[in-house]
Amino acid sequence: MLVKAFLTRKDNPLLIVPCLFNPRELNVDKSNHFAEVNIPGLSSPIFQFVRGNARSVSMDLFFDTYELGTDVRLFTDRITGWDAGSMFGNLPDEAKGLMDIDSDLHAPPICLFIWGAFIFQCIITDVKKKFTMFLPEGIPVRATLNVTLKEYREVEMQVKEMSLQSADLTKSWVVTQGDSLWAIAAKEYGSPEDWRLIAKRNNIENPRILNPGQRLIIPVKE
Repeated sequence: MLVKAFLTRKDNPLLIVPCLFNPRELNVDKSNHFAEVNIPGLSSPIFQFVRGNARSVSMDLFFDTYELGTDVRLFTDRITGWDAGSMFGNLPDEAKGLMDIDSDLHAPPICLFIWGAFIFQCIITDVKKKFTMFLPEGIPVRATLNVTLKEYREVEMQVKEMSLQSADLTKSWVVTQGDSLWAIAAKEYGSPEDWRLIAKRNNIENPRILNPGQRLIIPVKE
C-alpha cells in the first residue's frame, strides 16, 4: 500500500500538507501548440511548432473528520487558504495556505506533490471545494477538493535544454522523396520562411527542385 500523498512548499519542505486519503486516480495532461503555415503551391498547410504547454495533474482529494468531531477546514484550508476571513489576514507565511500569497514572493509558493516515487513540481492553479457533511451546529466535517496542478519548470533549466538542442555547425540533411526547402526549414529552424538560408548556402536556384539523395548543408541561423 502506498504511503500517504502530500503537498509541500519547495522552499520549505518541512511544511507538509498530508492527504487524509490517497487519491483514487491522477489525470495527467500534456499538449503542444502548433501553428498552421500556408505555403504557396502546397495542397495543405504545414505545422510549425510554437511552444510546449506545461503538464497538468488533476485529482480529487477526500477529507473526513467526522469521527474526530473537528472542522474539516483545518485540513482543507492548508491548501486553499483560510476561509475564516480577515481575522487570518495577518498570518505568518508558515501558517498560510499553499494558495495564499507569500509576503516575500508576492505570489503563491512553488509546491511539490509527492506520492511514492511520483514527484511533481508545480503551482496550484485551481481548487474546487465541496463540503458534503456537517455537524448539527453547522461545522463541516467532510469535503472533496478537486485540485489542478500545473508543472513549474525554472527558466534557467529550459534555456539550458534549448542550448543542448541547438543546431550543430556541421549539420546536414539528406533529401528524400517529398522533401521541400520549406519543410526542412520548418524542421530545422522552426519557421518555413527561413528556407532561403538553406537555398543560399547550397547554391539552389530553383527551390522547388530537390533530388533524392542530395546532401544539403544546414547553416546556423544568426
